[in-house]
Amino acid sequence: MSTGRTGPGPAHHDEDLVRRLIAGQFPHWAELEVTRFPSGGTVNAVYRLGGSLTVRLPLTRGGAEDVPLEREWLPRLAPRLPASVPEVLGAGEPAEGYPWPWSVYRWLPGENPREGALTAPGPLAEDLAAFVGAMRGLTLPGGPQAYRGGPVASLDAGTRAAIEALRGIPEEGVDCDAATAVWEEALRAPAWEGAPVWLHADLMPGNLLVRDGRLTSVIDFGCTGVGDPACDLFPAWNLLPAGAREVFREALGVDDASWIRGRGRALSQALISLPHHRRTNPAMARNARHVIRAVLTGA
Repeated sequence: MSTGRTGPGPAHHDEDLVRRLIAGQFPHWAELEVTRFPSGGTVNAVYRLGGSLTVRLPLTRGGAEDVPLEREWLPRLAPRLPASVPEVLGAGEPAEGYPWPWSVYRWLPGENPREGALTAPGPLAEDLAAFVGAMRGLTLPGGPQAYRGGPVASLDAGTRAAIEALRGIPEEGVDCDAATAVWEEALRAPAWEGAPVWLHADLMPGNLLVRDGRLTSVIDFGCTGVGDPACDLFPAWNLLPAGAREVFREALGVDDASWIRGRGRALSQALISLPHHRRTNPAMARNARHVIRAVLTGA
C-alpha cells in the first residue's frame, strides 16, 4: 500500500488485459480464471489467478521500479523471516500495450487487520515485533537505501505543507498546532547513529495478513531497504491500541529517540495521505485519521 512513489500513470488494466498477458507469457496458466481483487492500495492492481496465484500490475512508473527490487530480494528475505512473504513465480514483461514489468506470485491467504477491530492485539503486537526484529537483525549485504529510511528532516517540507493543507479543511478536525508540535519534536530528536538496518518500510494494515488475529504474512516489499529503524514502528500508531503499542515497544526495546522519530514519521505519512486520499480512497483516509488521532491523543 505504498504511497511514497508515484509518477506518470496510471496504466490501463482490466481482466481481459491480464488474460492476454498470461496467455502470451505463461500459457500453462492460461486456462485459470482471472478476477479483480479489491484493494485500497495505490501502487499496484491485484488480480486473482485461479485459486493459488495472484497477479500484480504496477499502476505507475514509480511502482514499476519496485518490481525488480522484489524479484531480487524476496527470495533472500523469505527464509530469514518469521512470517510468510510473497513468492515470485512468474516474471512478466511489458506486452499487450501494458508498459511495465509485472509479476505472478503465490497467493497468500489471510485478511488485512483493521484498526480498532483487532481480536488479539497483544499477541499481534508480539508478532509484529518479531517480524521487525528479524528484519533489523538481517546481515544481507548490499541492501538498497530505503527511500523512507533517511533523516526525518527530509520529510519536513512535505509534512508542513500537509499541515497547512489540513488547516484549510476544518471539517477534518485536525489540531494542526498539536500536529506541528509533535512533528517539531521528531525533528529535534537525536538521529539514528547506528548502522542502517533492514526495513520493510511500509508496514500499513493493508500490507499485513492475519488469521485468528495473528500475523501470518507481510506483503508489498516495494519500499524495502536499509535505513533508520524508526521507519518500521508505524504499526504502533496505524494499527495497535495503546496497551498493545507498549507491548510492541517493549518487545523491540525501542529507545526514546527512536520512538519519537517513529511517531513523527507515522504522523507525517498520515498528514500527507489524508488531504490526498480523503475523497478518493476511503481505506487510506480512514487509517490516516486513525493515526492522527492515535498520535495526538495517545488513544
